[in-house]
Amino acid sequence: MIDIRKLKELVKLMVENDLTELDLRDEQETVVVKRGFGAAPVMGAPVAYAMPAAGAAPRAAAAPAGEAAPAADDEAGLVAVTSPMVGTFYSAPDPESPPFVSVGTNVGADTVVCIIEAMKVFSEIKAEHAGTIEKVLVKNGEPVEFGQKLFLVRPS
Repeated sequence: MIDIRKLKELVKLMVENDLTELDLRDEQETVVVKRGFGAAPVMGAPVAYAMPAAGAAPRAAAAPAGEAAPAADDEAGLVAVTSPMVGTFYSAPDPESPPFVSVGTNVGADTVVCIIEAMKVFSEIKAEHAGTIEKVLVKNGEPVEFGQKLFLVRPS
């Protein structure tokens, strides 16, 4: 696995030299780093994801006694837009601008719905589905995980 310090140095060199893409390969590792809008950082083999410890409680716990469990029907027919990386969620291009999308916004597959920042690299996230935004599941400035649901879209 690539050393995070090496990766930070590579990103720093990219910024200092105004590079938008860096591709390094050897027998054991492949690293491709892209910066700028529209390009998600890509880091090659090997990839490790944190797994819950054996016996750990699942994230979705049963509703406490007396409370109704969330209805699965709330998401019936909706498609999730998920985070392709770990980072910080931003709903707008800058603090003074309105959000890219909100509930009720019609989107196409190529519509930018948010930005995720990871290590000073900002990546535009696209809806990937045509439809209407039904739910925004993350607040501006919140950290997000790989695969986390960001939006729910009712396909058109």
